[in-house]
Amino acid sequence: MSKKIAVLGDGSWATAIVKILMDNDHNINWNIRLKDDIDYIKKYHRNPNYLRGVELHLDKINLFNSIEKTIKDCDTVIIVIPSAYIEIALEGLPKNCFDNKFIVSAVKGIVPEHYTTALEFIKSQYDLKDEQFGVISGPSHAEEIALQRLTYLTASATLPEKSTELSEMFKNSYVKTITSDDIYGTEYAAIMKNIMAVASGIAHGVGYGDNFQAVLISNSIREIKRFVDQIHPITRDIKNSVYLGDLLVTAYSTFSRNRTFGNMIGKGYSVKAAQMEMSMIAEGYYAVRGIYEMNKKYNIDLPITNAVYNILYERISPKIEINLLTDKLD
Repeated sequence: MSKKIAVLGDGSWATAIVKILMDNDHNINWNIRLKDDIDYIKKYHRNPNYLRGVELHLDKINLFNSIEKTIKDCDTVIIVIPSAYIEIALEGLPKNCFDNKFIVSAVKGIVPEHYTTALEFIKSQYDLKDEQFGVISGPSHAEEIALQRLTYLTASATLPEKSTELSEMFKNSYVKTITSDDIYGTEYAAIMKNIMAVASGIAHGVGYGDNFQAVLISNSIREIKRFVDQIHPITRDIKNSVYLGDLLVTAYSTFSRNRTFGNMIGKGYSVKAAQMEMSMIAEGYYAVRGIYEMNKKYNIDLPITNAVYNILYERISPKIEINLLTDKLD
Protein backbone atom coordinates (compact mmCIF):
# COMPACT_ATOMS: atom_id res chain seq x y z
CA MET A 1 0.00 0.00 0.00
CA SER A 2 1.43 3.37 -1.06
CA LYS A 3 2.15 5.85 1.73
CA LYS A 4 3.02 9.55 1.84
CA ILE A 5 6.44 9.72 3.45
CA ALA A 6 8.66 12.70 4.25
CA VAL A 7 12.44 12.31 3.93
CA LEU A 8 14.58 14.96 5.62
CA GLY A 9 18.16 15.05 4.35
CA ASP A 10 19.72 15.06 0.89
CA GLY A 11 23.01 13.17 1.28
CA SER A 12 23.95 9.73 -0.03
CA TRP A 13 22.00 7.72 2.57
CA ALA A 14 18.94 9.94 2.15
CA THR A 15 19.14 9.49 -1.63
CA ALA A 16 19.40 5.71 -1.19
CA ILE A 17 16.32 5.73 1.08
CA VAL A 18 14.41 7.82 -1.47
CA LYS A 19 15.36 5.26 -4.13
CA ILE A 20 14.04 2.36 -2.04
CA LEU A 21 10.77 4.15 -1.27
CA MET A 22 10.39 5.27 -4.88
CA ASP A 23 10.97 1.73 -6.16
CA ASN A 24 8.34 0.54 -3.66
CA ASP A 25 5.79 2.91 -5.21
CA HIS A 26 5.45 5.26 -2.23
CA ASN A 27 4.79 8.97 -2.59
CA ILE A 28 7.66 10.99 -1.15
CA ASN A 29 8.04 14.54 0.07
CA TRP A 30 11.79 15.13 -0.04
CA ASN A 31 13.42 18.01 1.77
CA ILE A 32 16.37 19.40 -0.21
CA ARG A 33 18.36 22.11 1.55
CA LEU A 34 19.38 24.22 -1.46
CA LYS A 35 17.02 25.56 -4.11
CA ASP A 36 19.73 25.18 -6.79
CA ASP A 37 19.83 21.45 -6.05
CA ILE A 38 16.03 21.25 -6.39
CA ASP A 39 16.27 22.96 -9.77
CA TYR A 40 18.99 20.51 -10.85
CA ILE A 41 16.94 17.48 -9.78
CA LYS A 42 13.88 18.79 -11.62
CA LYS A 43 15.93 19.25 -14.80
CA TYR A 44 18.16 16.14 -14.75
CA HIS A 45 16.34 13.73 -12.39
CA ARG A 46 19.58 13.18 -10.46
CA ASN A 47 20.95 14.33 -7.12
CA PRO A 48 23.82 16.63 -8.22
CA ASN A 49 25.98 15.75 -5.21
CA TYR A 50 25.40 12.09 -4.28
CA LEU A 51 24.62 8.79 -6.03
CA ARG A 52 24.27 10.47 -9.40
CA GLY A 53 23.61 7.11 -11.03
CA VAL A 54 20.19 6.93 -9.34
CA GLU A 55 17.40 8.16 -11.62
CA LEU A 56 14.74 10.00 -9.63
CA HIS A 57 11.14 9.60 -10.81
CA LEU A 58 9.50 12.92 -10.07
CA ASP A 59 5.99 11.53 -10.49
CA LYS A 60 6.66 9.92 -7.08
CA ILE A 61 8.73 12.69 -5.49
CA ASN A 62 7.74 16.19 -4.38
CA LEU A 63 10.70 18.49 -3.63
CA PHE A 64 10.72 21.14 -0.89
CA ASN A 65 13.36 23.30 0.79
CA SER A 66 11.11 23.95 3.79
CA ILE A 67 10.97 21.19 6.41
CA GLU A 68 7.62 22.40 7.70
CA LYS A 69 6.09 22.10 4.22
CA THR A 70 7.82 18.77 3.63
CA ILE A 71 6.26 17.06 6.64
CA LYS A 72 2.88 18.81 6.69
CA ASP A 73 0.71 16.18 4.96
CA CYS A 74 2.84 13.10 5.78
CA ASP A 75 2.18 10.61 8.56
CA THR A 76 5.71 9.14 8.45
CA VAL A 77 8.85 11.29 8.69
CA ILE A 78 12.27 9.71 8.03
CA ILE A 79 15.16 11.79 9.35
CA VAL A 80 18.46 11.37 7.50
CA ILE A 81 20.10 14.68 8.43
CA PRO A 82 23.69 14.34 9.71
CA SER A 83 23.63 14.51 13.50
CA ALA A 84 25.89 17.60 13.53
CA TYR A 85 23.19 19.59 11.72
CA ILE A 86 19.95 18.28 13.22
CA GLU A 87 19.53 21.02 15.80
CA ILE A 88 19.97 23.88 13.33
CA ALA A 89 17.87 22.14 10.65
CA LEU A 90 14.89 21.75 12.99
CA GLU A 91 15.27 25.16 14.59
CA GLY A 92 12.11 27.26 14.44
CA LEU A 93 9.68 24.43 13.70
CA PRO A 94 6.36 24.64 15.60
CA LYS A 95 6.30 22.56 18.80
CA ASN A 96 3.36 20.51 17.48
CA CYS A 97 4.84 19.83 14.02
CA PHE A 98 5.52 16.13 14.77
CA ASP A 99 2.24 15.44 16.58
CA ASN A 100 0.49 12.28 15.31
CA LYS A 101 3.42 11.41 13.07
CA PHE A 102 5.63 8.31 13.08
CA ILE A 103 9.23 9.52 13.20
CA VAL A 104 11.97 7.25 11.90
CA SER A 105 15.66 7.85 12.54
CA ALA A 106 18.16 6.82 9.89
CA VAL A 107 20.79 8.99 11.60
CA LYS A 108 23.97 7.29 12.82
CA GLY A 109 25.46 9.93 15.07
CA ILE A 110 25.30 11.95 18.27
CA VAL A 111 23.76 15.44 18.39
CA PRO A 112 26.71 17.66 19.41
CA GLU A 113 26.60 19.43 22.79
CA HIS A 114 23.39 17.58 23.70
CA TYR A 115 25.11 14.16 23.70
CA THR A 116 21.93 12.38 22.64
CA THR A 117 20.79 10.34 19.67
CA ALA A 118 18.58 11.94 17.04
CA LEU A 119 15.46 10.36 18.52
CA GLU A 120 16.33 11.36 22.08
CA PHE A 121 16.89 14.93 20.90
CA ILE A 122 13.57 15.10 19.02
CA LYS A 123 11.74 13.44 21.91
CA SER A 124 13.01 16.06 24.36
CA GLN A 125 12.43 19.04 22.07
CA TYR A 126 8.90 18.15 20.95
CA ASP A 127 7.54 16.26 23.98
CA LEU A 128 6.90 12.99 22.13
CA LYS A 129 6.53 9.37 23.26
CA ASP A 130 8.59 6.28 22.43
CA GLU A 131 5.59 4.79 20.59
CA GLN A 132 5.98 7.49 17.90
CA PHE A 133 9.54 6.47 17.03
CA GLY A 134 11.24 3.96 14.78
CA VAL A 135 14.78 3.29 13.61
CA ILE A 136 15.97 1.92 10.29
CA SER A 137 19.49 0.54 10.51
CA GLY A 138 21.80 -2.29 9.55
CA PRO A 139 24.79 -3.02 7.33
CA SER A 140 23.89 -0.83 4.38
CA HIS A 141 26.20 1.30 2.26
CA ALA A 142 24.23 3.73 0.14
CA GLU A 143 26.47 3.00 -2.85
CA GLU A 144 25.44 -0.67 -2.88
CA ILE A 145 21.74 0.20 -2.58
CA ALA A 146 22.18 2.48 -5.59
CA LEU A 147 23.47 -0.60 -7.47
CA GLN A 148 20.58 -2.72 -6.08
CA ARG A 149 22.96 -5.12 -4.38
CA LEU A 150 21.21 -7.26 -1.78
CA THR A 151 20.96 -5.42 1.54
CA TYR A 152 19.46 -6.35 4.93
CA LEU A 153 17.84 -3.61 7.02
CA THR A 154 16.39 -3.84 10.52
CA ALA A 155 13.19 -1.92 11.26
CA SER A 156 12.89 -1.15 14.97
CA ALA A 157 9.92 0.22 16.91
CA THR A 158 8.53 -0.28 20.40
CA LEU A 159 5.16 -1.37 19.00
CA PRO A 160 5.23 -4.60 16.92
CA GLU A 161 2.70 -3.27 14.44
CA LYS A 162 4.90 -0.23 13.80
CA SER A 163 8.07 -2.27 13.25
CA THR A 164 6.12 -4.48 10.82
CA GLU A 165 4.77 -1.41 9.01
CA LEU A 166 8.26 0.06 8.74
CA SER A 167 9.63 -3.28 7.56
CA GLU A 168 7.03 -3.48 4.79
CA MET A 169 7.79 0.08 3.76
CA PHE A 170 11.41 -0.84 2.88
CA LYS A 171 11.19 -4.46 1.77
CA ASN A 172 11.66 -5.22 -1.95
CA SER A 173 13.66 -7.38 -4.36
CA TYR A 174 17.03 -6.01 -3.24
CA VAL A 175 16.20 -5.12 0.40
CA LYS A 176 15.33 -7.78 2.97
CA THR A 177 14.00 -6.56 6.30
CA ILE A 178 14.09 -7.77 9.90
CA THR A 179 11.97 -6.40 12.76
CA SER A 180 13.09 -5.43 16.25
CA ASP A 181 11.80 -3.62 19.34
CA ASP A 182 15.25 -2.25 20.25
CA ILE A 183 15.02 1.39 19.10
CA TYR A 184 17.66 2.69 21.48
CA GLY A 185 20.04 -0.26 21.21
CA THR A 186 20.05 -0.20 17.41
CA GLU A 187 20.47 3.57 17.35
CA TYR A 188 23.37 3.54 19.82
CA ALA A 189 25.01 0.53 18.15
CA ALA A 190 24.92 2.42 14.83
CA ILE A 191 26.67 5.33 16.54
CA MET A 192 29.26 3.18 18.31
CA LYS A 193 30.22 1.21 15.20
CA ASN A 194 31.28 4.47 13.54
CA ILE A 195 33.75 5.07 16.37
CA MET A 196 35.06 1.54 15.96
CA ALA A 197 35.42 2.09 12.21
CA VAL A 198 37.47 5.23 12.85
CA ALA A 199 39.70 3.12 15.15
CA SER A 200 40.00 0.50 12.40
CA GLY A 201 41.06 3.15 9.91
CA ILE A 202 43.59 4.68 12.30
CA ALA A 203 45.13 1.26 12.99
CA HIS A 204 45.43 0.61 9.26
CA GLY A 205 46.89 4.06 8.69
CA VAL A 206 49.66 3.57 11.25
CA GLY A 207 50.57 0.20 9.77
CA TYR A 208 48.73 -2.54 11.66
CA GLY A 209 47.60 -5.47 9.53
CA ASP A 210 44.70 -7.91 9.27
CA ASN A 211 45.73 -9.93 12.32
CA PHE A 212 45.38 -6.93 14.60
CA GLN A 213 42.22 -5.76 12.83
CA ALA A 214 40.54 -9.06 13.72
CA VAL A 215 41.40 -8.55 17.40
CA LEU A 216 40.29 -4.91 17.27
CA ILE A 217 36.88 -5.72 15.77
CA SER A 218 36.21 -8.66 18.11
CA ASN A 219 36.91 -6.32 21.02
CA SER A 220 34.79 -3.63 19.36
CA ILE A 221 31.59 -5.68 19.37
CA ARG A 222 32.11 -6.46 23.05
CA GLU A 223 32.62 -2.76 23.76
CA ILE A 224 29.40 -1.93 21.91
CA LYS A 225 27.57 -4.60 23.90
CA ARG A 226 28.81 -3.24 27.24
CA PHE A 227 27.63 0.23 26.30
CA VAL A 228 24.17 -0.55 24.89
CA ASP A 229 23.41 -3.06 27.65
CA GLN A 230 24.09 -0.35 30.22
CA ILE A 231 22.21 2.41 28.38
CA HIS A 232 19.17 0.33 27.47
CA PRO A 233 19.16 -3.07 29.22
CA ILE A 234 16.83 -5.35 27.26
CA THR A 235 17.32 -8.82 25.79
CA ARG A 236 19.26 -8.57 22.51
CA ASP A 237 21.63 -10.75 20.51
CA ILE A 238 24.67 -8.61 19.72
CA LYS A 239 25.58 -11.05 16.92
CA ASN A 240 22.54 -10.00 14.87
CA SER A 241 23.26 -8.18 11.62
CA VAL A 242 21.98 -4.83 12.89
CA TYR A 243 24.76 -4.85 15.51
CA LEU A 244 27.66 -7.08 14.43
CA GLY A 245 26.95 -6.92 10.68
CA ASP A 246 26.80 -3.12 10.72
CA LEU A 247 30.08 -2.99 12.61
CA LEU A 248 31.81 -5.33 10.16
CA VAL A 249 30.78 -3.52 7.00
CA THR A 250 31.68 -0.12 8.45
CA ALA A 251 35.03 -1.23 9.83
CA TYR A 252 36.21 -3.10 6.73
CA SER A 253 34.57 -1.63 3.62
CA THR A 254 36.28 0.81 1.28
CA PHE A 255 32.91 2.61 1.07
CA SER A 256 33.12 3.46 4.79
CA ARG A 257 33.69 7.17 5.30
CA ASN A 258 34.54 6.61 8.99
CA ARG A 259 37.23 4.06 8.16
CA THR A 260 38.55 6.40 5.45
CA PHE A 261 38.63 9.30 7.91
CA GLY A 262 40.47 7.17 10.48
CA ASN A 263 42.95 5.95 7.88
CA MET A 264 43.81 9.56 7.00
CA ILE A 265 44.33 10.40 10.67
CA GLY A 266 46.56 7.35 11.06
CA LYS A 267 48.65 8.47 8.10
CA GLY A 268 49.27 11.87 9.69
CA TYR A 269 46.45 14.12 8.50
CA SER A 270 45.10 16.61 11.02
CA VAL A 271 41.40 16.34 11.81
CA LYS A 272 40.69 19.56 9.90
CA ALA A 273 42.69 18.45 6.85
CA ALA A 274 40.96 15.07 6.75
CA GLN A 275 37.52 16.69 7.05
CA MET A 276 38.30 19.17 4.29
CA GLU A 277 39.43 16.42 1.92
CA MET A 278 36.31 14.28 2.47
CA SER A 279 33.09 15.22 0.69
CA MET A 280 30.90 13.50 3.31
CA ILE A 281 30.69 13.72 7.09
CA ALA A 282 32.40 11.06 9.20
CA GLU A 283 29.85 10.71 11.99
CA GLY A 284 32.39 8.94 14.20
CA TYR A 285 34.23 12.23 14.79
CA TYR A 286 31.23 13.76 16.58
CA ALA A 287 30.07 10.45 18.04
CA VAL A 288 33.25 9.74 19.98
CA ARG A 289 33.05 13.00 21.90
CA GLY A 290 29.39 12.38 22.72
CA ILE A 291 29.95 8.83 23.93
CA TYR A 292 33.06 9.89 25.87
CA GLU A 293 31.12 12.64 27.67
CA MET A 294 28.12 10.37 28.33
CA ASN A 295 30.41 7.73 29.79
CA LYS A 296 31.55 10.10 32.54
CA LYS A 297 28.19 9.22 34.12
CA TYR A 298 28.31 5.46 33.51
CA ASN A 299 32.05 4.70 33.75
CA ILE A 300 31.79 1.74 31.33
CA ASP A 301 35.04 0.14 30.17
CA LEU A 302 35.46 1.65 26.67
CA PRO A 303 39.18 1.43 25.79
CA ILE A 304 38.70 1.77 22.01
CA THR A 305 36.37 4.76 22.36
CA ASN A 306 38.81 6.40 24.77
CA ALA A 307 41.73 5.83 22.39
CA VAL A 308 39.88 7.41 19.45
CA TYR A 309 38.85 10.35 21.66
CA ASN A 310 42.44 10.89 22.76
CA ILE A 311 43.66 10.89 19.16
CA LEU A 312 40.95 13.17 17.74
CA TYR A 313 40.36 15.59 20.61
CA GLU A 314 43.46 15.42 22.82
CA ARG A 315 45.80 15.24 19.79
CA ILE A 316 47.72 12.28 21.11
CA SER A 317 49.91 10.66 18.45
CA PRO A 318 47.95 7.88 16.69
CA LYS A 319 51.01 5.57 16.81
CA ILE A 320 51.44 6.09 20.56
CA GLU A 321 47.73 5.75 21.37
CA ILE A 322 47.13 2.63 19.28
CA ASN A 323 50.26 1.07 20.78
CA LEU A 324 48.87 1.74 24.26
CA LEU A 325 45.51 0.31 23.17
CA THR A 326 47.11 -2.98 22.12
CA ASP A 327 47.81 -3.78 25.79
CA LYS A 328 44.11 -3.32 26.67
CA LEU A 329 42.69 -5.78 24.12
CA ASP A 330 42.44 -9.58 24.25
